[in-house]
Amino acid sequence: MGITFIEGVVTGPTKKEAVIRFLVDSGATYTLLPCKDWKKIGLSPKRSMTFTLADGTAVGREISECHISLAQGEGHTPVILGNPEDEALLGVVTLEILGLIFNPFTRQLQPMRMLLA
Repeated sequence: MGITFIEGVVTGPTKKEAVIRFLVDSGATYTLLPCKDWKKIGLSPKRSMTFTLADGTAVGREISECHISLAQGEGHTPVILGNPEDEALLGVVTLEILGLIFNPFTRQLQPMRMLLA
């Protein structure tokens, strides 16, 4: 499997911004912000969740929300508040909110096609 990164800007409730290089992870449910970035933009925890990693390990993390802006679109999204060792991930919930999909053949984000009934 190839690796794809994309740059985005996240904005917190006080309008502070951080530019982040995200790993596009089609296996991740939520977007994850590194500790230094979510603190920089002034996010605070709203709830906690437990996530199961690929090896079955359960990890707990706090959840918040922010505005995210990518070249392909922007919107409001839930985010995991990462610990100091966590890396930035762009998850499928954010992609769906922005109306985007990850094309594994071209390794690019593209608009979601809507099926009409």
